[in-house]
Amino acid sequence: MNDMTTRPVIDVPALKLQGVTFTHRGQRLLAPLDLHLSGCRRTLVMGPNGAGKSLLMRLAHGLLTPSAGKIHWQGRPPRQAMVSQRPVLLRRSALANLTYALAVSGAPRPNRKARAREALERFGLAALEKRPARVLSGGEQQRLALARAWLVEPEVLFLDEPTAALDPAAIQAVEAAVHDFHRRGTRIVMTTHDLQQARRLADDIVLLYGGRLVEHSPAETFFTAPASAEARAFIQGELVW
Repeated sequence: MNDMTTRPVIDVPALKLQGVTFTHRGQRLLAPLDLHLSGCRRTLVMGPNGAGKSLLMRLAHGLLTPSAGKIHWQGRPPRQAMVSQRPVLLRRSALANLTYALAVSGAPRPNRKARAREALERFGLAALEKRPARVLSGGEQQRLALARAWLVEPEVLFLDEPTAALDPAAIQAVEAAVHDFHRRGTRIVMTTHDLQQARRLADDIVLLYGGRLVEHSPAETFFTAPASAEARAFIQGELVW
């Protein structure tokens, strides 16, 4: 993948969660949670299965409404995009998926194909532009979803387990894209269960356990001097649901 054009975002709005809870069918899935994310950083959200990672992502992105508490961006809502573990793609070609996204965003019609092809080229998918998106491999689908997000020029990019079940080469491609988004000024909020991936990518770590926020600290502190027993157990592979 080619280097992206550098487009620093000087003032990414901070995201603040205050007393946020989420209840479904009488069961509280997310305990009262306070979290403040600011600056152009790469925040990795970790925890065992069922900890509430994906739920937190959907709440922060505005796909779900909290049962109680408040989620707000300080100053102004930023441009956002989200890529999930299984991205939703249209029953169209790879190119048409991108031109459709541009049409929805209001991009001028004459420029859509050129911009879409540029995005495919940047993410190593130029040779696949006519292939149906839903028959692409898992790694190719993730790169297509990232190319679609790139076209939005997001200030904040939510990534929910984007490398789960991918082979090493595909994981490397996705991580390279994360670095490139970050270099161009995009704040990254990403869930992962992979400790080594977190060591490679994270500026700070959010650890959830049982729907509770256990720890939020700089990545170096989290891995070298975790403040909680849960964090120490998680790093040692001993924290289970």
